[in-house]
Amino acid sequence: MKKILVVDDSRSLRQMVCFSLKSAGYLVTEAADGLEALEIAQQQNFELVLTDQNMPRMDGLTLIQKLRQLPSFARTPILMLTTESGDEMKSKGRAAGATGWIVKPFDPERLIAVVNKVIG
Repeated sequence: MKKILVVDDSRSLRQMVCFSLKSAGYLVTEAADGLEALEIAQQQNFELVLTDQNMPRMDGLTLIQKLRQLPSFARTPILMLTTESGDEMKSKGRAAGATGWIVKPFDPERLIAVVNKVIG
């Protein structure tokens, strides 16, 4: 079973994302912000990381940069789940090492389609 790390400070959004992914047969671990996600990532590997951008303690771009410094996450797909879909944010995301993004509010079917395409 493929493991996905879901990082978002919004509990309700995390629950929706996790429910959608679990329904599609993925094993999901949750983190409330980038710092918590980084701690989890240093202890286990994932096939995919889904992260929000705007979070307390550590934002999504910083998390992506720090994950990319870990050998086990050098090639792991990382998708940003964000309300910010502007070109500037996309170029910052690419520079940090993001694989792609999903814009909020997300459609569960589209989320699963993207995840399946990236790691399925």
